[in-house]
Amino acid sequence: QVQLVESGGGLVQPGGSLRLSCVASGRTFTSYAMGWFRQAPGKEREFVASVSRPGGPTAYLNSVKGRFIISRDNAKNSVYLQMNSLKPEDTAIYYCAAKSTWPFITSSADYWGKGTQVTVSS
Repeated sequence: QVQLVESGGGLVQPGGSLRLSCVASGRTFTSYAMGWFRQAPGKEREFVASVSRPGGPTAYLNSVKGRFIISRDNAKNSVYLQMNSLKPEDTAIYYCAAKSTWPFITSSADYWGKGTQVTVSS
């Protein structure tokens, strides 16, 4: 069993930055690919970014490439999403997720966090 807890969401102006964090419980963090997903009001949950097991590849939603960076710190059982040049359309609840296989670009995760709200508005 893996529990995921997100933090770092909030209100930011367009063009600003936020860094989301996700801490995972358990001793098998390095066995999982980790991902970030988001869900805006009235829309389906969508993939944002993922990182495979340590030393492996990453994947990004096209609309966030060059603006968002996903990273993981295995010593801290944590995964991060650095979000730069934020736009109003990035407003959503952001969810951390874990999956035991790669690639990880769909919502077929093994574990989910409860989410953190990101609002981009002036």
